[in-house]
Amino acid sequence: MIARSSIGAFALLAVGLLAIGAWPGPLPGGGGGTPGPGLPAASTNPSVSNFTSALGRIVELLGLSGSGLLAIVWARVALSWFSNDVTKKVQAKERARDALIGTILFTAAVSGLLYGLAYWVVTGA
Repeated sequence: MIARSSIGAFALLAVGLLAIGAWPGPLPGGGGGTPGPGLPAASTNPSVSNFTSALGRIVELLGLSGSGLLAIVWARVALSWFSNDVTKKVQAKERARDALIGTILFTAAVSGLLYGLAYWVVTGA
């Protein structure tokens, strides 16, 4: 049977990959719609700039909400870890492993590491 934290970690990973995988390059910065060296001149359109900044805010909100969820998961682990009950300590050890895996995957997804790795595997560059 799959643990709830594993399902949660998978859901976080899926959301992170969907959010980060929408861009063919690095995440949009403070420049808005300023064209880079490989971007067409049409990207200076204000509607494109507004859409890009809106997507940037959505990614930021996903990261913040995911961080809050990770804090709740780790708080639950900590409360079980410092219990006097032996069975709760064993459960805390399993939860800590799942929480650590979920945290690593979430951090990699939000930072763009997973996108970079997938891009490297697919393109070889």
